[in-house]
Amino acid sequence: MTYQLHPLEINPKTGEPFLRLAAPHQNIILTPPRQGDQSVLIQHLNDPAIYGWMQALPIPYLPEHADFWIQFVKEESDTTLESLRKSTEDFPNGPLQFVGGNPVGHLREVKEDGTDVLIGDVNFRRSAFEEVLDEVERKRVQEDNAKKQAGDPTIQYTIGDWLAASHHGRGIMTAAVGLLMTAWGIPRMGIRHVVVHTFAENIGSSRVFEKNGFVNRGQFDYGKIVRGEKKILTTLEWKHVQA
Repeated sequence: MTYQLHPLEINPKTGEPFLRLAAPHQNIILTPPRQGDQSVLIQHLNDPAIYGWMQALPIPYLPEHADFWIQFVKEESDTTLESLRKSTEDFPNGPLQFVGGNPVGHLREVKEDGTDVLIGDVNFRRSAFEEVLDEVERKRVQEDNAKKQAGDPTIQYTIGDWLAASHHGRGIMTAAVGLLMTAWGIPRMGIRHVVVHTFAENIGSSRVFEKNGFVNRGQFDYGKIVRGEKKILTTLEWKHVQA
């Protein structure tokens, strides 16, 4: 009865779905958000090595911020998982049905004793169209994009992510983005177009996407002000190429 969950694996002890990164990162898994993630979230998102690269994060990052976010993303994940379970009842023998989201966005490192610790977050969201400078036009395309049904190939997505500073430079986020794109975004959400924006000075983040087939479109001034500082953004774009 788990056909529509494919390619998610199921933890036999907890029943929790997950995706596992390939070697050499096989001790890293992607799971749904959990109640209890808040304390680790607060720890990491108050680290300048992380929040310095994030646009909309409130600083200091307080317990109420973490509570709100975990409730928000957990509801998203639960809704997607419920949709998958219903599809399993309605289409037990296939075909696989498109869903509107990814239920496993929290990166966890599995320890030798089987416990795990939250080390990051990566997930798809419908695009905010930061590259559209006219506010009225931006709102119009945001609304049009939001109305489209799951699986619509014309939906424009973006990807948001962060990773614990202790795990930077190991290729973990590159592997995680690649896994989500190939295992879930393309086959299960029907994603065909993704646009991401990184701070121009965040070369590492740009490289994560470039290594996953994104094309660097250049650096642009979109009028972005982050914590009182003007930020130039690098725009990277991926489009599905029909085989």
